[in-house]
Amino acid sequence: MTARHRPRRRSPAMLRWRWALIATVAAFAAVAVFGNPALARSKRAPAVVPVPQGFVGVDVDGPLDTPNTTPNTLDFGNQVQSMVANGVESIRVAFNWAFAQPYASFSQVPVADRDEFSTNIDGRPTDFSATDEIVGAAASRHVTVLPTILYAPPWDAKNNPNGIDTPARAAPYAQYAAALVARYGPRGSFWRQNPTIPKLPIRMWQIWNEPDLSYYWQQPFAKSYVSLLRRAHSAIKHADPGAQVVLASLTNLAWVSLGQIYKIGGASKLFDIAAVNGFTKTPADVILYMQLMRNAMDHFKAGHKPLIATELSWPSAQGKTPQHYDFNTTEAGQARNIATLLPLIGKDRVELGLAAFYYYTWIGAETPGAPAFSFAGLLRDQNGQVTAKPALVAYRKGALALEHCKRKGSVATSCVKG
Repeated sequence: MTARHRPRRRSPAMLRWRWALIATVAAFAAVAVFGNPALARSKRAPAVVPVPQGFVGVDVDGPLDTPNTTPNTLDFGNQVQSMVANGVESIRVAFNWAFAQPYASFSQVPVADRDEFSTNIDGRPTDFSATDEIVGAAASRHVTVLPTILYAPPWDAKNNPNGIDTPARAAPYAQYAAALVARYGPRGSFWRQNPTIPKLPIRMWQIWNEPDLSYYWQQPFAKSYVSLLRRAHSAIKHADPGAQVVLASLTNLAWVSLGQIYKIGGASKLFDIAAVNGFTKTPADVILYMQLMRNAMDHFKAGHKPLIATELSWPSAQGKTPQHYDFNTTEAGQARNIATLLPLIGKDRVELGLAAFYYYTWIGAETPGAPAFSFAGLLRDQNGQVTAKPALVAYRKGALALEHCKRKGSVATSCVKG
């Protein structure tokens, strides 16, 4: 399978022991070191105002991972319109470096592909068509985009025997990040070239995903990841001083991984927003997970920095996959957990310093025996047939309640008050 058609995958080892240990040993340890989250939560006040615009989001991958190659049944623009109707105001999506710059020089581009890779970025042939489609479809409906800059092209890939390859050098990755800002930031060429699309510049950029897992980065990760973060931060801030750099999403013992990052000199100044992917068996433990991360941030003098929950999920994979995570559930259980979680997020978001959350994922390709997270979607794709799951109803009801809307129109900023 070529890089252009490689879907985002999850390793069977990625979530090997999310909460069997975390909910017992880690929770106790974090409370002992960082304070008592239960006591902090007892002081919270219910939210009385709608959540900020862009707070409610979903992750976009799987069948929508390469929008310019999907069949008509999965038209990206149509899917974004459906997202808006169901309360989505922001999407998190991988901006695939390997798709955009698969060749190191123009001499390597096949003749048949030269029109596609005609853009010159630092001497490298570049194709922005996939990210153009994502940004255009989202902006047309006033949906914000959080890009995760991910996947190294073959010419700058360091082999990772446990999963996806990582950048061999930090500079080319940083140059691609700067090129994305120049394309989609406040002075971006995309907006000049597409004047009929509402201008909604991207101002947040996430640097990689889950480097504390061996699937996404060779371990130990902190020193080499921070080197990448340092170069990317500099490049992004130079291109757009007002941009916000989002730390890679941390998972499992996320607060321990954060401590490993903070041990690297100057790392605390290299990101504006922290991010977590917290998968737990119960909605209450999702809140606890984020509270533990917030307590750790306070400990490291980063209490002023926002936190984003970049992946929250319950795969409806029970009995459908060989991956037996304790948070696998049924379709009814998935819907029930979402219905319980969203009001808790609304109630605790201020205390948690939560800037946004993203449910993982909008749509999953559900085939017998597929990995567990293929069943995490609010919708299912079965051989090109897309249908809604009970989870979508629960998400829509919870999202609209957070936004104080009775229903949404064709753009994310529209709201018919209930």
